[in-house]
Amino acid sequence: MPFSHLLLAIAVVAVWGTNFVVIKTALHELPPLLFAALRFLLAFVPAAFFLPRPAVRLANLAGYGLLIGAGQFGLLYIAIDGHISPGLASLVIQTQVFFTIGLAMWLAREPLRAFQGVAVALAAGGLAVVGWHTDGSTTWLGLALVLGAALAWAAGNILTKRAGSINMLSYVVWSSAFAVPVLAALSLAVEGWDRVADSLAHASVAAWAAVGWQSWANTLFGYAAWSWLLSRHAAAAVTPMALLVPVFGMGASALWLGESLPGWKLLAAALVLGGLAINVLWPHVRRRWPTAA
Repeated sequence: MPFSHLLLAIAVVAVWGTNFVVIKTALHELPPLLFAALRFLLAFVPAAFFLPRPAVRLANLAGYGLLIGAGQFGLLYIAIDGHISPGLASLVIQTQVFFTIGLAMWLAREPLRAFQGVAVALAAGGLAVVGWHTDGSTTWLGLALVLGAALAWAAGNILTKRAGSINMLSYVVWSSAFAVPVLAALSLAVEGWDRVADSLAHASVAAWAAVGWQSWANTLFGYAAWSWLLSRHAAAAVTPMALLVPVFGMGASALWLGESLPGWKLLAAALVLGGLAINVLWPHVRRRWPTAA
């Protein structure tokens, strides 16, 4: 991979990782469900005018939009709004990899391989460390909400796989149209018209910039650049870079928000990242050095 492409991959994972700090900042002014609705609204408009609707079944597109919009990001925003620190959220959400494995085993009868079992066990150990150390900044509710978000993300991955060969950016943009009305209705029902109207009337430039960052940098730039890299390089060269997302997430939260990084958080991160690394890298190790199996 050329150095310029490597820098692009790092830029994408840096955006995805630091995004959790941006979420926390915006939630000081915007309630979580309203924030999610605005994020997907700006991801859909105006991009939908320039990208054709992907050739997939409407039910698949709608299902993905609901799972990722209301499921993943709705729950994630609620969690970060006082129930879990952004750094830990960036780590725990990566369990979507293992939920995806579990759903594939259940729905497609895919077998659990030995290395996947080891990866899951390590990640479960990391989650146990987080659960053991819940405090004022990280609660059991926050952990459960982020795990729910990870499960919704995993279910969305299954729908993406069933969609076949598609333009992922177009898929994400057009699926956003189905997330917006649901999130808007939930915001009005849960957060109330008065809070929604007051938040929209008094949101600062920084809050709107955070919405734009979520919609355009995190979604449009992130998916477009990642898809571009995958179209030019082997997945084995690109996908391991995603392991840096929680590294950027925890680092940014520590630097910008003053989130502490005690030993137990670093241990939890090592266990979860170790599990992710085994799941991503071990198949490539086996192909390159068969005697290592």
